[in-house]
Amino acid sequence: MESITPNEEPVNNKLVESENIVETENIVEEEEEFHHLNNPADGIKPIIKKYLGTPNHADQLGNKFFFTDGDAKVEVVVVTDLIIRVRLAPHGVFLDEFSYAVPKLEHKAAEFTLFEDENEFRVATKSINCHIRKQDFFISFSDSNSRVTSTDAVPMHWEENVKFGGYYVFCTKTCHTDESFFGLGDKPTEFNLRGKRLKNWNTDAYSFQWNQDPLYRSIPFYISVNEGVAHGIFFDNTFKAQFDFGAEDTTKTSFWADGGELQYYYIHGPHMMDVVKSYHTLTGTHPMPPLWALGYHQCRWSYYPESKVKKITRGFRENKIPCDGIYLDIDYMDGYRCFTWNRKYFPDPKKMISELAADGFKTVVIIDPGIRVDDNYEVFKQGKENRYFCRRSDDYFMEGHVWPGRCQFPDFTNPEVRTWWGGLFDELVQMGVAGVWNDMNEPAVFGAGTFPDDVRHQYDGFRGSHRKAHNVYGMQMVRSTYEGLRNIMKNKRPFTITRAGYSGVQRFSSVWTGDNVASWEHLKIGNIQCQRLSVSGIPFCGTDIGGFSGEPDGELFTRWIQMGTFSPFMRAHSAGDTKEREPWSFGEPYTAINRKFIELRYRLIPYLYSTFWEHHRYGFPILRPIVMHEQDVKLNHYRQDEFTYGDKILVCPVMEPGQTKRNVYLPKGKWFNFWTYEILEGGKEVTVPTPLETMPVFVKAGSVIPEYPVMQYVGQHEIEEVKLNIYYTDYEVNSFLFEDYGETFAYEQDIYLEKKFVVNGNSRELSIQQSMEGLYTPRYEGYHINVIGLPFKPGKIIADGKVVSDFIVNPDGTVELKFSKNFKRIEILR
Repeated sequence: MESITPNEEPVNNKLVESENIVETENIVEEEEEFHHLNNPADGIKPIIKKYLGTPNHADQLGNKFFFTDGDAKVEVVVVTDLIIRVRLAPHGVFLDEFSYAVPKLEHKAAEFTLFEDENEFRVATKSINCHIRKQDFFISFSDSNSRVTSTDAVPMHWEENVKFGGYYVFCTKTCHTDESFFGLGDKPTEFNLRGKRLKNWNTDAYSFQWNQDPLYRSIPFYISVNEGVAHGIFFDNTFKAQFDFGAEDTTKTSFWADGGELQYYYIHGPHMMDVVKSYHTLTGTHPMPPLWALGYHQCRWSYYPESKVKKITRGFRENKIPCDGIYLDIDYMDGYRCFTWNRKYFPDPKKMISELAADGFKTVVIIDPGIRVDDNYEVFKQGKENRYFCRRSDDYFMEGHVWPGRCQFPDFTNPEVRTWWGGLFDELVQMGVAGVWNDMNEPAVFGAGTFPDDVRHQYDGFRGSHRKAHNVYGMQMVRSTYEGLRNIMKNKRPFTITRAGYSGVQRFSSVWTGDNVASWEHLKIGNIQCQRLSVSGIPFCGTDIGGFSGEPDGELFTRWIQMGTFSPFMRAHSAGDTKEREPWSFGEPYTAINRKFIELRYRLIPYLYSTFWEHHRYGFPILRPIVMHEQDVKLNHYRQDEFTYGDKILVCPVMEPGQTKRNVYLPKGKWFNFWTYEILEGGKEVTVPTPLETMPVFVKAGSVIPEYPVMQYVGQHEIEEVKLNIYYTDYEVNSFLFEDYGETFAYEQDIYLEKKFVVNGNSRELSIQQSMEGLYTPRYEGYHINVIGLPFKPGKIIADGKVVSDFIVNPDGTVELKFSKNFKRIEILR
């Protein structure tokens, strides 16, 4: 990296003023040179890209600094010690400040200062610097050690958009030889984006393929890692945007948009984890999901009539395969009209949902944005009477064909429409519906693809065409769904899932990767997509297990179940023109293996739930790629198979047919093979057997992995004790367990329990300490403790000063004992 040591003096936060001197003779000279033209168009200059000139002026207003070249103006905002926002106004007038991604821009920096010398202006926090070079308006960033982490390759620039008004806006930064790039949402390409050129424009991409772009979501946030130091760029612009990571010119990284403002946040690391956590301080985290949402879900386009739904749910219970969610796709509706029921297929939906609930199944229904044009249809009548549907520039309603036929579409950027839409879920909730699935909300329109550019949107009072609102349409739809459900369900947590979204969608919904294909290639794509979504700020993600279109064989489906066991969201889903694919559909040995892994999912729910709390409260991603653990190792920038769930469990899916072994990279430290308890040294690749009944899973030494008894659905039985699997370590390791009611918002009032375990050992002893924070009291009384990997045979166990004589040493060397859930310290001595 470059190093800078500017010779500068502080301006002491005072305004830097320049005088505007108008010379009379200049005005006279200009008047003498002005001539009327017979053809005024001859005087119009051609439209070209314009670049920032020389900054000659600086002003300060609180934590905002303004720099100008006499015409264009640049705003630099200190958001926190690690985040600085940059905005460009080509002719000095900024747009109204508003963002769906960043609901409230809060200044949290402790201190900042403006410096100036003959070469530059510099805005400094205690952690980072933003440099504005006087020679050419180049903007760069450095850390407190004066290492330059990001610098413009050319000044920010723009080009007038004659057709629509406004500007195309561009930013180009230097791309270093060994720089890597990660993030940008659900792109189906290599995890490292170096050398890629990608587009953000939400698109219905049925049966998408490798390298197809764009897809369903627009997440304009990426992370750069160069020479072991990470920073992020969040380009908060909802228009169609593009990103070039050294594709056109290997020395340049660019991002640009078809309209709106050039507005981006520089987010400093130095670690990738720091960047993601800071990004979440801007865009928010996912609320805690209902505990049942972490279970296994089954879906198909479509399960109908009612007898078919009952047959499927009965199949789970008869095969003793756990399942919590059953989905109803569009065929449950009357003529595909949202918020209606096909009474031929479902004569008494409330009774059916109640019977499903009694057997442990939560019902999730699909809702699309297209509302059939039908004056006898109450939802359409209300929308029409209140002018809630999108209109085109000449005041015609936006109409297009989707599943119900000719449809109009609510303007979800209008808060009044969102409130109305959210209220429409009341009847579904009263029937017992537990979750809502928003689909087709890119928005998708048959034939046309999506809405025309001239559709107008209210945009929360800030107005905009569909060019501006397209990428946030799906996010605002699921926002209205979530907020409506939360209001109707009172203190119960809603479950929502959406196909389309923009940065910040995680505040309202989970996602899945869309209409994938039953192929080994798509198993690999799904693995990468979930990791990418996780580091892009969308933690609750999963794939259509088995592939949506096409036909998997038993081996592919089982390998997908294995990967899905360690996806934050676990759902099998398939298209109506394919064979059914429930976990027992392929017979033995696949049924038994699928059962084994889905049961493992349910055993690990307390661990999965705790990682969700780490995300919600602290901003950690749930899935963490290898590069996030060891970003200083260049080879890890290209590893995309392995990931950790939280920081304790490492997984490497098997993604080739007939594969009986594979290489797995373990990060530095000691790791236990989850299946055999073999302990391995990390920092290298190991070869692991991969027969069909298993896949590589490892646990970090020192971990405390909580476990529930296997149930057929969450809450089937009262939990009488929690199993703690404690893995030996000869260095200190911290673990966490989060517990609460699992379905209410009481955690927002601190009614939860956050437990911290500290494990440390040597050749003669192992100690486990527990501390607790919060107001929740779990109903179980004790722990079943299972200690794995002790290098000695225990001679004495002391718990809170008392000798524990009742313990078991198993043939595999594991040690089992039971003790109170409130213990403070346990010592296992040689």
